[in-house]
Amino acid sequence: VHITALIISDYSFKYNHWNAVQSLDDWLKAHQVPGIYGIDTRALTKIIREKGALLGKVIIDGKDCEQVDPNTIKLVEDVSTREIITYGDGPLKVLMIDCGVKNNIIRYFLQKGTSVIRVPWDYDFADEEFDGLFISNGPGNPEMCEATINHLAKAIQKDKPIFGICLGHQLLALASGGKTYKLKYGHRGHNQPVIIHGTRKAYITSQNHGYAVDEKSLSADWEPWFENINDHTNEGIRHKTKPFFSVQFHPEASSGPTDTDYLFDEFIKLLKRSI
Repeated sequence: VHITALIISDYSFKYNHWNAVQSLDDWLKAHQVPGIYGIDTRALTKIIREKGALLGKVIIDGKDCEQVDPNTIKLVEDVSTREIITYGDGPLKVLMIDCGVKNNIIRYFLQKGTSVIRVPWDYDFADEEFDGLFISNGPGNPEMCEATINHLAKAIQKDKPIFGICLGHQLLALASGGKTYKLKYGHRGHNQPVIIHGTRKAYITSQNHGYAVDEKSLSADWEPWFENINDHTNEGIRHKTKPFFSVQFHPEASSGPTDTDYLFDEFIKLLKRSI
């Protein structure tokens, strides 16, 4: 998690954890992150609960500062790799678009016997050789990732398997002509229930996102796959004839539920069929 400010109710100026190497204050200063304590965080939580996600500032010594709106910033630039990195030497090659990928996702693919080619979020992979395409999780407004969307729009004209997670799910939907929107209440936590569309088969998933796919905007070639049981928002889509699918949740959650990690196996099966 990358933060731009920290708000806490109480702060201890002495730290004594046996594994500690520096204070929270020193860590924040090292990363140039402002912090504030003495705030009634419970009252603040109630406000956010009622009004939804809000913009805010930490004002120091009464000096105002410019309002930062993360919804208008390419946050993926700060978390994506800046170079091409290859992992493993398996026979199946997965090209991974890194929008802020978690290490555990890379581990999952390596455990499945694949090799992973990790590329920057805006990399044009049209001339790369690979068996399948993976679009990772990441932060922020998906519409800010214009380069990724344009590259994906070309990729879906072909038939190589595509698997997207979280932000990758939203980017695949946008590349196919669909739309996304900002949720009033984002999905955060390891206990988000989802159900396979049109069935009674449910799973508990890990989620951390503030945007969702508008499944009504999908073209006739796509269909909704998973649905959030709490608010009935879209949690997954798949193409009706091509090996493309994506989910809003994190199948490989660590820590968290692994009810849906079978989706990696489904993707591997598609890779084997395509070669």
